[in-house]
Amino acid sequence: MGGGMSAVTGLRDFLLPDLGEGLSEAEIVEWRVAVGDVVAVDQTVVEVETAKAVVDVPCPYAGRVVALHGAVGEVRPVGQPLVTIAPLDDDNGPQPGGHATYREEERAGSGNVLIGYGTGHGGPGRRRRRPRLALAPEPEPAAPPAGGPAASPATGGAPVEGAEPAVGTGTSLAPSGRTATLVISPIVRRLARERGVDLASVRGTGPGGVVRRADVEAATAAPTTRLAAVPEPDPAASGIPVPDGHVGLAPTGDQDVVIPLTGIRRAIADKLSRSRREIPEVTIWVDVDATALLETRAAVNAATPDAPVSVLALLARICLTGLRRYPQLNAHVDTAGQRIVQSAGVHLGIATQTDRGLVVPVLRDAQRLTTRELAAALAQTTAAARAGTLPPARLTGGTFTLNNYGVFGVDGSTPIINHPEAALLGVGRIVDKPWVVDGQLAVRKVTQLSLTFDHRVCDGGVAGGFLRHVADRVEQPALLVADV
Repeated sequence: MGGGMSAVTGLRDFLLPDLGEGLSEAEIVEWRVAVGDVVAVDQTVVEVETAKAVVDVPCPYAGRVVALHGAVGEVRPVGQPLVTIAPLDDDNGPQPGGHATYREEERAGSGNVLIGYGTGHGGPGRRRRRPRLALAPEPEPAAPPAGGPAASPATGGAPVEGAEPAVGTGTSLAPSGRTATLVISPIVRRLARERGVDLASVRGTGPGGVVRRADVEAATAAPTTRLAAVPEPDPAASGIPVPDGHVGLAPTGDQDVVIPLTGIRRAIADKLSRSRREIPEVTIWVDVDATALLETRAAVNAATPDAPVSVLALLARICLTGLRRYPQLNAHVDTAGQRIVQSAGVHLGIATQTDRGLVVPVLRDAQRLTTRELAAALAQTTAAARAGTLPPARLTGGTFTLNNYGVFGVDGSTPIINHPEAALLGVGRIVDKPWVVDGQLAVRKVTQLSLTFDHRVCDGGVAGGFLRHVADRVEQPALLVADV
């Protein structure tokens, strides 16, 4: 159940639960409670980052927090204590936010499931969760006396020398009349801390003014303004000899930026490195005229504007027909068993850029979806991936990946295969180019398709046949009718 009774009677240790998908550890991103806080069943007590996602962890026990195990940034293994909870002295008193007591709520059981881990003891119960974003600004603390150190609430108002402003979740009232800053992602907060960026001075470009990772990176790249510039003495004026080539040069004070490989970033690095080590990959490519594909999409969306179909959805449909004809590419190599396993269903991965890095959410059994269902599923899945709300199970188990790197304004690429898959189709940007049509030069919508494949699962004939199948249907979408 992810918990146990402590040696002290009545104390309960809430252990880091099994987060699924073979994950054995998680890094503490942010504590949502402090020692002395009263928590309810299913209340989020900590936010952790695994190799797959950032996850809110709810506690199955109600009571008072007496100990937190682990500091922010510390990696905790599954099965080790996270929080120690003591029962309340008065279990029958009214509780804020409802009439049921904590003990009654705990007996009723939890309905909260964390990636296959249920915090309850029976049927579904009420769920209490703190909002991730507080829209009401917190009151600004009184200014300390001139020249005096800042006061810290964590020390009961005692002055703390060199205190730094805390970077937290929600809206904070910035000093000097600056606008409030909205920060949702813990990755953004951590990046700001590592790079010394004051989030109150960053203008958020996300929805509702939310500060995103790109905003912090842009603030880091901006030149630093010195508040009090002190002129340095001129060595030449003081008679100090100056070596040739160093006249007028002054130390810039720039420092290397050190970014730890943790959580999702480390998982990405490990997986890409393993892919390069194990898979003998080959990339082939072809330029195609996508004019007819865009015209087909426009006609479909004009007929039913309430359910639009994206170009990516049409490309996914074309890939699915190609994999039915060339199942060798919908496979993986089992090195331990010395065999090639061809998957019965197509679990389509969609490479998606997020604030936390590149992730590949998976549409399971995509071959069963219609083109409109594909379009809806793609839009919903990529949006959830960027918001960081997909569970780890949705980020693994793919059998073939579609990568639209054209959104970055590039024509071609030789991408790394998403291990342990056997192939990946890349799509470049669609641009106007001169093209020969029926012997005449014309301006057409042209894109480049690339196929990177594992040479262990097939040879060039199969890979070339699949890529030509995709290219022909991009140029002549009517051929899709024959594949339905």
